[in-house]
Amino acid sequence: AQARGKKVARGFFGGSSGSSFKPFDPASELGVQEPLGFWDPLGFTSDGDEAAFKRRRSVELKHGRVCMAATIGYIVPEYYKFPGYLSPSEGLQFSDVPNGLSALSKVPALGWVQIIFFAGVIEGAFGVTDDYKKGTPGDYGWKVLTSDDPAEKEKKLKAELANGRLAMVAIIGMFFQDGLTGSAWGDWALYTDSPLRSLKSDPGYNTLPEWDKPKNGFEGLVGDQPPLGLWDPLGFTKDGDVEKFKRRRE
Repeated sequence: AQARGKKVARGFFGGSSGSSFKPFDPASELGVQEPLGFWDPLGFTSDGDEAAFKRRRSVELKHGRVCMAATIGYIVPEYYKFPGYLSPSEGLQFSDVPNGLSALSKVPALGWVQIIFFAGVIEGAFGVTDDYKKGTPGDYGWKVLTSDDPAEKEKKLKAELANGRLAMVAIIGMFFQDGLTGSAWGDWALYTDSPLRSLKSDPGYNTLPEWDKPKNGFEGLVGDQPPLGLWDPLGFTKDGDVEKFKRRRE
């Protein structure tokens, strides 16, 4: 019988199996939580290497924390920016720097040098890269949001992992929509090259002879494709209103 309270590996699609990772069991570590449980589809932990697991966990925590800060960094400047000058010598104020990816070209080159240098000092001089070698991954001794209660501390650590993972996905989504639309908040009206908004006819439709082309007016647009073709069982497009069609497509 399994020991009381012992965690076991759970498959991606549910169910469980006895832990096969001995003596180190990654399925019992923090981060194994609903809805996926123990999720390692590429088998990174299959060798049971504890040192390698701790290094990856340290990297995961670091990336999660950076992405949480980056996500907040996308949101805050929409509502507040520091007063004064970012670069007095160039007359550049903080209010002159746009939000999102557009800020990359506005910050002076010397400013980027300072940022990179500062990050390098933090990485190299304060033991940020040695946490998993000397103790617990992600623990740098900065006791800010913690607790003396083991259960409460575990809850907060799990929340940090979950929030960090969400932030990594969120910031990539922000970068993606920013890059496509040119807007930090993703104004899709600016993305004129979107195939979903182009209203260009499908090449297959264009090859049909004129007498064989349907006359609805919306057939052949992107989305009209096999096996259903133009599928409008409720007749939303039967009035031929192009503006309504564009609104629904957006």
